[in-house]
Amino acid sequence: MNRYSRDQIAARVAQDIPEGAYVNLGIGLPTKVANYLPAEREVFLHSENGLLGMGPAPAEGEEDEDLINAGKQPVTLLTGGAYFHHGDSFAMMRGGHLDICVLGAFQVAANGDLANWHTGATDAIPAVGGAMDLAIGAKQVFVMMDHQTKTGESKIVAQCSYPLTGVGCVNRIYTDLAVLDVTPQGLRVLEMAPGLSFEELQAATAATLLQGE
Repeated sequence: MNRYSRDQIAARVAQDIPEGAYVNLGIGLPTKVANYLPAEREVFLHSENGLLGMGPAPAEGEEDEDLINAGKQPVTLLTGGAYFHHGDSFAMMRGGHLDICVLGAFQVAANGDLANWHTGATDAIPAVGGAMDLAIGAKQVFVMMDHQTKTGESKIVAQCSYPLTGVGCVNRIYTDLAVLDVTPQGLRVLEMAPGLSFEELQAATAATLLQGE
């Protein structure tokens, strides 16, 4: 089965981030999106640890250990970028000042419910961070993730079985198999990996999918 690479997923998300948007990129896979934003497009990247105006990852050997994102990865700061208190950062998130947040997920339900902080396993360490604040504070929530777990189970489901991060908050899902919109009618397929049929995509998804406009 043909699949998009993680870099291809990140590049695809970057296509949907418009000029002038204020955007938070979540920990993990979403941080790759910064590397695919066109230099001529002005986008303001926010990090919950108190940064606005992040650029792409630094070149090897040019890392600044005092300049990191929320995932403790080295980042760059664009001209005009700013540092601020963690509390101010969360005020931006909770106050509806971010246009888009891009998050990873363990599960997304057909109605847009998001589960991305805990699998419910008794030995798992909870790590909610700012995900709940982003999920309800951002104007749009994009999720990027693998379509299935390592054991082949769909991460797109009819109803989440893991503890929820946010209810009905996800607008669009980007996976290694497809791009899906969350609509009142259900999950609508916008794009599929090259060579993948709708029937194959549906078989890999534990929620009903819709075709076309």
